[in-house]
Amino acid sequence: MAESKAKAVVPKKRASKRAKKDWFAAYVFIAPVTIGLFVFYIWPFIQNVWFSFNDVNKFNVTTFIGLQNYVELIHDKEVWKTFGNTLKYVIFTVPVGLFLSIFIAALLNSKIKGTSIYRTLYFLPSVTMAAAVAMVWKWIYNEKMGILNSAIRAMGGKGHGWLTDPKTALFMIMIVGLWMTVGYNMIILLAGMQGISKSYYEAAAIDGAGSIQQFFKITIPMLTPTIFFVMITSIISGFQTFDVIYMMIAKTSPAYADTQTVVMLFYRQAFDYGYKGYAAAISILIFAVIMIVTVIQLVGQKKWVNYD
Repeated sequence: MAESKAKAVVPKKRASKRAKKDWFAAYVFIAPVTIGLFVFYIWPFIQNVWFSFNDVNKFNVTTFIGLQNYVELIHDKEVWKTFGNTLKYVIFTVPVGLFLSIFIAALLNSKIKGTSIYRTLYFLPSVTMAAAVAMVWKWIYNEKMGILNSAIRAMGGKGHGWLTDPKTALFMIMIVGLWMTVGYNMIILLAGMQGISKSYYEAAAIDGAGSIQQFFKITIPMLTPTIFFVMITSIISGFQTFDVIYMMIAKTSPAYADTQTVVMLFYRQAFDYGYKGYAAAISILIFAVIMIVTVIQLVGQKKWVNYD
């Protein structure tokens, strides 16, 4: 008992002046990032949640209406139509983009001449402004003077309205999305491949494993953490796709309804129509869907991601 009491009353050591200076310096260094996160991310998110429960006019005057925006959202067919378009975009671009990124990264990880040039060429679309990319591809797809239709006509075929036909417009935009993102994901996957120890491949070669067996038995399993990261970021960016479609598809286009994503609908409601409260509710729905998908992935990754 005496020993326990003695331990209980042992005074805590006070921080030295040097430790206090280090703490102060640490807080000073992290302050800009912390303030920036709060001002540009946390506070706007809190404000957006509050707006979703209000009727907000163009002058940001709010009138509390409870769950009315969410009730209207659930019964709005246009919302679910845009979610369907967004889901089609994600389902196509994520697996195809992941496959192409892994394939190109594997090629560039091998011993071939000019790898640095190829890496630069594949990565360039990722650092090009989306508006510029959209305008170039819009010209390529142009029904009358586009390069694609000109090539088809030169071979004896007929041109097609790639961006005005509801059956082809979204698919052609998916191609542009892949062209823009494959290079970035390829660089990340290539870095992951180069981080795998060569001793695994040497041991597999001694056991008689060929290059294909090494790829599927060593490279892919060891690359799963990187693949998981690329998959999550690709799905999130897929649900948030906006700029390319907004630049390439006119509001008067017959294919507009079949290519409009949920983020485009959010933009229209907030800035074209001035229904900021309803737009905020749409954005919260997008956030909830992305969170649910991400949580499912985080739970499921325990069964196939190898962190050893």
